Amino acid sequence: MVLPFCNTQAMALHLEEISAAVAPGAHAVILLDQAGWHLSGDLVIPANVTLLPLPPKCPELNPVENIWQFMRDNWLSNRIFKSYDDIIDHCCYAWNKLVDQPWTIMSIGLRDWAHEF
Repeated sequence: MVLPFCNTQAMALHLEEISAAVAPGAHAVILLDQAGWHLSGDLVIPANVTLLPLPPKCPELNPVENIWQFMRDNWLSNRIFKSYDDIIDHCCYAWNKLVDQPWTIMSIGLRDWAHEF
């Protein structure tokens, strides 16, 4: 899903998509930062989803920050986009290219310190 805004409505759509992908009888726990739209009182959270906010100002705990950085570094930075549709096309290309490399996602998301205990 590529959406033009980061807001409560976009987050609700995102949660609906996640909820639909959760196996029957299972429950999803989603780690997220404390962006306003992630924790809005108006946000509708599906019954099979729990949001687990990370502490504020702790990007090192959020592996997705490294995923976004990897995508910017490899496919999205230093470009001049011709139009809004060109931006969408590049973002979809970058995301799909990354999804085709699960080993890359795993290596970016690893936290050595989390496995030392």
